[in-house]
Amino acid sequence: MDSPSTSTARRPARLRPPPGEMPSLIRQARLAALACLLVDAAVLADATGHLPVSHRTAALIGIVVADALLALPTKYSGRLACLYAVATMVLALALRTTPDIEWGLAGGTLAAYRVGAWMRDRASVAAVLVLAAGAVGWGALASGATAVAIWTGPVRNAFIPWLIGRYTSARRRYISELRLGRELELRDATAQMERATDQLRASVSRDLHDVISHHVSAIGAHAGAARLRLAARPGTADPETTKAIAAVEHSSRAAMADLRRVLDILHGSPDPTNQIGLGNLDQLFDGVEGSGLNVQFKVSGEPRQLPGSVDIALYRIAQEMLTNALRHGDGEGVVVELTFTAGAVELSARNGIGPPPEVGEHPLSGRGLAGIRGRAALFGGQARYGPTVGGKTWETKVTVRDETPPRGEEW
Repeated sequence: MDSPSTSTARRPARLRPPPGEMPSLIRQARLAALACLLVDAAVLADATGHLPVSHRTAALIGIVVADALLALPTKYSGRLACLYAVATMVLALALRTTPDIEWGLAGGTLAAYRVGAWMRDRASVAAVLVLAAGAVGWGALASGATAVAIWTGPVRNAFIPWLIGRYTSARRRYISELRLGRELELRDATAQMERATDQLRASVSRDLHDVISHHVSAIGAHAGAARLRLAARPGTADPETTKAIAAVEHSSRAAMADLRRVLDILHGSPDPTNQIGLGNLDQLFDGVEGSGLNVQFKVSGEPRQLPGSVDIALYRIAQEMLTNALRHGDGEGVVVELTFTAGAVELSARNGIGPPPEVGEHPLSGRGLAGIRGRAALFGGQARYGPTVGGKTWETKVTVRDETPPRGEEW
């Protein structure tokens, strides 16, 4: 295994831009290269008008090629810096007879910026020193250059663009660190939320198991014992009483089964063989009919296999519909209809409206209807409910879509 110092030394000598920024950077590099090419060609053409045509043409071709190379990827930044250092000194030699010329190449300025922005520390410093040496050579070889021009040339044409590039690179790294820190904070917050949710689920699971399951089990046990005692004493109870006790026993068993399913979900390990759905409607209807409410069930359309979450949601909606019919209906019966259409399933229930609650009784809270509406919205559907024309029948109608997955967890 390489030592840390060896691994660091083997890193590439340039900074890699994020993949999403590549097209934009390529376009900007081409535009910058074109601008430098036009400026350098215009200045050079004006400054070399006294030279022979062959020398002038060679200088123009050389500067055009050098500036065009600035459109290359950033991995060539170091080589371009060396190229511009050489080109600067060659031009200085070619223009020694040109009086009072103290300009540098715009392409060299851009090359210095690229070295500062895209190369790492040691390679970047080495490259800018090469550019600075070229600028010093320009000042020393050009005719009429003053001492001030000789030392300010490297600063103006090499070090200042390089420092701007280093600043840009540092700013980019700073922003990346801020973004990474924010992502880590969000990740930690999400992890804390998940831990808190797990703890809440564990607490709710314990309460359900310790409190509700105890009482429901006791209800089922007492109902079973009462049914057995009545069976052992024929004639001591009318059939309706026996039927009601059996319904209580059946409902307690169904409640315990539902409770086990909820506990499985809270523990994060639902048993796929223990899930409920529309296939369990007959058992649900039997329990309701045991309580004295007649159920008429109708199916329209072509039945099909539904996604598991949709299947469970429709069962829960039907369960809430029947519960409302038992609590608030007139007790005459309820009509349940299941209709399959293209991409959607409609479930409806109609029952007579019972008498209003007496003074002192708790009115309808609406939580059950809100739950039905929420389950329908979860699957891109809607729920409609209320009295029908005449005000004697209550109808609840729910439509859910089964062609897209739900946007959350369904119990």
